[in-house]
Amino acid sequence: MTFRATVLTLYPEMFPGHLGQSMSGRAIERGDVVVETFQIRDAAHDRHRSVDDTPAGGGAGMVLRADILAAAIDAASPASDPRPRLLMSPRGRPLTQSRVRELAAGSGVVIVCGRFEGVDERVIEARDLEEVSIGDYVLSGGEPAALVLLDAIIRTLPGVMGNSESGTHESFETGLLEHPHYTRPQDFEGRAIPDVLTSGNHAAIEKWRHAQSLRLTRERRPDLLARDQVEK
Repeated sequence: MTFRATVLTLYPEMFPGHLGQSMSGRAIERGDVVVETFQIRDAAHDRHRSVDDTPAGGGAGMVLRADILAAAIDAASPASDPRPRLLMSPRGRPLTQSRVRELAAGSGVVIVCGRFEGVDERVIEARDLEEVSIGDYVLSGGEPAALVLLDAIIRTLPGVMGNSESGTHESFETGLLEHPHYTRPQDFEGRAIPDVLTSGNHAAIEKWRHAQSLRLTRERRPDLLARDQVEK
């Protein structure tokens, strides 16, 4: 099944961007993934192709108009389209690996890239847009965030990663951060590969890796451990 991503944006030239390289690029070349864009300005009514206006109630910046964006969404994704509609937004729910897996299990996604001060709230409600955040910071637009989201999704699709087990031991897949990795040379500037990793004892290696993942999570992301306890 082909995974189809439709991105609504004012800057379609930003796509596929880095997605056209490496694993995701090969998936696109094979036809396993389609990344298409829709220029929001194509839904504008006037000769200037205006898409924004001043915020109601005053304030700085401009806001994407509800009528223009709704028309763009309807043209790119009709009501019969089963794909979820996502709006990249710093106020959205934080993106998690579990949500990435859920999205990857579907037929595709429709992604709206915001610009300016934001999007008219009425189109978010009327077109059932799920707001998604990739972090607690603000970007100049939703395009970089959309590329991040698609990168995360595409790499989990069947056949994209060369080793089917590669994704199962990564950070967040088990609720913990990933363990440290080592390779040759055996000694690097006086730092040796931990003996357990060259012992050939696979049970001991797995135990060591789990302990290291737990240590790193406690040090760097204790919130993940707290979240796990809440979910249990």
